[in-house]
Amino acid sequence: MALIHVHSFACGDWVAPASTSQPIHCAVDGQEVAVCGSDHVPFQDMISYAKNTGGPALRTLSFHDRSRMLKALALHLREHRQALHELSMHTGATASDSRVDVDGGIGTLLVTASKGRREMPDETMYLDGDIEQLSRNGSFLGQHVCTSLQGVAVLINAYNFPVWGMLEKLGSCLLAGVPAIIKPATATGYVAEAAFRVLLESQLLPAGAIQLVSGRTGDLLDHLDDQDVISFTGSASTAAALKSKPVVQRNAVRFMSEQDSLNGSVLGADAVPGTPEFDLFIKEAVQEITTKAGQKCTAIRRILAPENQVEAVLKHVSDALSQVVVGHPALAQSQMGPLVSLAQRQDVLNTVNTLMNDCERVIGDPDTLSVHGADAIKGAFMPPTLLLCREPDTAQHVHEIEAFGPVCTVMPYRDTAHAIALLNRARGSLVASVITHNSDTAREFVLGSGAFHGRLYFNDRDSMAESTGHGSPLPHLIHGGPGRAGGSEELGGVRGILSYMQRTAIQGSPETLSRICHQWVPGAREIQTTAHPFTKSFHELQLGEVLTTAYRTVTLEDIELFAQFTGDNFYAHMDESAAKANPFFPGRVAHGYLLISFAAGLFVHPDPGPVLANTGLNALSFQRPVSPGDSIQARIIVKRKTARTADYGEVRWHVAITNQHSDTVAEYELLTMNSY
Repeated sequence: MALIHVHSFACGDWVAPASTSQPIHCAVDGQEVAVCGSDHVPFQDMISYAKNTGGPALRTLSFHDRSRMLKALALHLREHRQALHELSMHTGATASDSRVDVDGGIGTLLVTASKGRREMPDETMYLDGDIEQLSRNGSFLGQHVCTSLQGVAVLINAYNFPVWGMLEKLGSCLLAGVPAIIKPATATGYVAEAAFRVLLESQLLPAGAIQLVSGRTGDLLDHLDDQDVISFTGSASTAAALKSKPVVQRNAVRFMSEQDSLNGSVLGADAVPGTPEFDLFIKEAVQEITTKAGQKCTAIRRILAPENQVEAVLKHVSDALSQVVVGHPALAQSQMGPLVSLAQRQDVLNTVNTLMNDCERVIGDPDTLSVHGADAIKGAFMPPTLLLCREPDTAQHVHEIEAFGPVCTVMPYRDTAHAIALLNRARGSLVASVITHNSDTAREFVLGSGAFHGRLYFNDRDSMAESTGHGSPLPHLIHGGPGRAGGSEELGGVRGILSYMQRTAIQGSPETLSRICHQWVPGAREIQTTAHPFTKSFHELQLGEVLTTAYRTVTLEDIELFAQFTGDNFYAHMDESAAKANPFFPGRVAHGYLLISFAAGLFVHPDPGPVLANTGLNALSFQRPVSPGDSIQARIIVKRKTARTADYGEVRWHVAITNQHSDTVAEYELLTMNSY
C-alpha cells in the first residue's frame, strides 16, 4: 500500500502535509501508512470563507432542499463505501466494525435527511411550539422560532469512528444551514479524509459548506465568536482544555462535548440462568467488550449482577470471551482486531493495572495472547479482558477511570436500590442498560438513575429480536449524557439540528406573526374567495384563504341514526335523564364525530380536483355541546403549505365549527394532499 498523504481542505483548495508531518502507523503491523499535518493551513481564512461563502449559500436553501442534499450525499457515499471499508482495516476495524462506522454513518445521514423532510417545513425558519396568546382578545401574540446561526460549526471527532463521527455531526449542522470545519482525529484521519473527498467530489455541496483540518488545529479556535459552535467528541481532559480557552469563555462560543463514559449494564434480578434475558445479557456484554476492540464511547465498562448471579455471569462471559478469535481484521475468522495504535494499547494496559487495585483478573492475560494471522507484538492487539470487583462500594478506580479498550468489570449488587446507586457512582454516562422482564423494575431505574444517563436501554424477550443493542446510538434519539459524559446532546432528530440554531421569541400582532412565520394564525388577515378552495391547486391557494359554509341543523333523528350506524350509544347521546345528570351536558347532545362528519359535508367539494387525499387531523377539541335543534357552520382557512414531492404538497387547514350563536363548538387542523 502506497503511503497516504493526508491533506487538509481550506478555502476551496487542498493543502498538502508538510515535510514535518506526523506519521500514522497501521494498527495491524505497525507499518507507516500515512503522514498528516501541515503548518500552512489558513485557519482564520477558513472561518471567513465558511461564514461569507458557505453559510449564505446554505441559508438560501430550505430545510427540504438541505434534506434532499443530505440524502443525495448519503447515496453517493454508499456507492464508494467498499473503498472506505478496505481503508478502515488499517485502523484495526474488522468487517463488522467497519460496517458500524461506514454503513452506520451513511444510515444516520439518511435518517437525518428523512427527519428534515418529514418533520421540518419547506422553509428556512423552524417554528418551535404553538402560538402563545399574550393578550385577552388575541391581538398580541408570541411564537418561538429557530433560525440558522450565522457562524461555523467546528466538528472535532474521535479516532474510533472516523466516518460515523463525522457524518452524525455533519448531517445536523448542514440541515441547520451552518457550514462545517471538520477536524478528525489524526490516528484515523486518513479514513475521514477519504470520506470527505467522496463528499466533495459529489459536487452536491455549495462552496464553503465543508472544510477539513488534518493534523493540528493551531489557532483555529481563537477566531470563533458567539455565532459559532464547537462540537467535540473525545476525552474529558481535552474537552476541559478546549472549553476553558479564553476565547470560548469571552465570546460565549457554543460548546457541545461527548466524552468519557463509564457505562453500566445491569442484569435484572429476574434474569436468572435459563431465561431468555440471561442469555441476552451475556450476548450483549460480550458484543460490547469486543466490537471495535472496545473502543466505543458507549461500550459497557461495568457489569452489575445480583450477588447470587455473579459466578454464573463470570463463567458465561469468560467462556464466551475465551472463544473470541483475535486476529488480522481482514480475515473472515477474526472477531476482534487490534486497538488503533500501540500507544493506545499501552494506555489501556496501564489503566487495567490501575483498576487491578480494586479488582482481580478473570480472563485476559496479555502475555498469553494468541493472534490469528498477525504478529501480536507488532500489532496493537490485546485480549478481551474481564475483571471482578468484589467490593464496589469501597472501590474507587472502577467508578472513576475508563479503560478505552476491550475491558469490563463485573461487580455484585444487593438489590435494585444498590444497583441504582452503583450505576450513579459513575457521575454521568452516555448509556446504561438494564436487562429485565420486570417493567416495574425498569421504572425504578428510570426514576432512580435517569438523571445520570443520556440514554437508558431496556431489553427483554419481547424486544430482543429487533433491538439495536446497548451500544448503538440512533439518530432518532439523543446521544449524549450529563456530568462525566459531557453534559451535551447530539442527534435526536430535530433536537440535534436545533443545536446549530438560535431559538428566538418573537412577539407581535396576528398579522405580523403570520407574515413572519408563513403560517396563518387566528386574528390575521383572511382572504375571502369566490371559488371553492378545494378547486384550487397547491400553488394557487393563499395563506388565510377562507371558506364559510352554510348552516346545517342537527336533529334528534340525526343523533339516533348516527348512534345506530356507528354503534356509539354513549348515554350522553341516547339517555335524556342520564345526560342531564352529567355536569357537562344540558341533555342529549350530538356526537363529536357526528359534528366533524357534518362539517366535512358542508365544506368538501364533491368533484375530482387538486385535493388528492385527506391525510388526517390534529389538535381536535370539542368546546361546547350541540343539542338537537342547534345549527352548525364550518369555517375552513388555509393555515400552512408544505411541498412534499415534485407532484403534490401538504395543506394544513384551520377548521372551526360554530353554532347559531357564533360560539365555537369544535376546532381542529385538517391535513390534505394537493396537487400542484
